[in-house]
Amino acid sequence: MKQQEIAKMSLEDVKAQIENLSESLMKMKISHKVAPMENPLQIRHTRKTIARLKTELTKREAEA
Repeated sequence: MKQQEIAKMSLEDVKAQIENLSESLMKMKISHKVAPMENPLQIRHTRKTIARLKTELTKREAEA
């Protein structure tokens, strides 16, 4: 997910997306520990997307 896409999302959508991706990241980490994932870079990509979303959330809360 690119920063431009995140900027177009509403505040509620950003919060929901953070929660969904956080759960997904936790599941990916656990499954990767049990059996190696085919593409472990998905974990890195998900983590960076969560960071982008949290940055946007902090920016919007600072503006309010």
